[in-house]
Amino acid sequence: MAIEVFDVRHDIKNLFVSPQIRARFLQMKPGETSQMHSHDLGHEVFLILMGRALFEIGEDSAELGPGQLCIATTDQPHSVTVLGDDPMTMYLSVTPHVQPTHTFLDRDGERQPTQFMPSAAYDTDTDTRTPMEELVNRFVDMSDEFAKIAQTAAEEQRMTGARLTRALSSGNMDAADSQREAIWFALYRVYHKLEEVTEIWNAVAPRAGRVK
Repeated sequence: MAIEVFDVRHDIKNLFVSPQIRARFLQMKPGETSQMHSHDLGHEVFLILMGRALFEIGEDSAELGPGQLCIATTDQPHSVTVLGDDPMTMYLSVTPHVQPTHTFLDRDGERQPTQFMPSAAYDTDTDTRTPMEELVNRFVDMSDEFAKIAQTAAEEQRMTGARLTRALSSGNMDAADSQREAIWFALYRVYHKLEEVTEIWNAVAPRAGRVK
């Protein structure tokens, strides 16, 4: 499969959207300011490509120009204001991508009511063909599968964790490596199942009620 290449000169949009990440190029006009918001689950990375912008993140602020990057971590309120007379273009990514993606704040920093967005806000299509009841049932079933996998992993970790501790205490690094590998694969299964749950949830959310 050919590598998909994106170009900031004409791809001003969401470039890639999955449960793991939402990545996009964004352009803002001179003087434009984004509404103060945070992300309940995600870290957001900003990389300025053209122009200059003032980032307000938490209690701090910084002016960034081309080639400079900053990060807003989970639950950190942040906003962006374009400086100067030229537009500002940046790359940004939010990880993970889980609806509702934004928590908007009022001028006093108080959390506003939760807002779910249509899939079109992320330049993706809403699944309108699958009956809603079927989507919800898939989500419920997948959540149940996730719970079982997580429970199994927890039980395995109790045993492998004890064996890992004994191996490290005795200096048996071959055994320690083996137990660490077992712990990793249990964690790997949990994460992959959670990604499947999130993917279905992102399909359910925009159809499960009102969107902004």
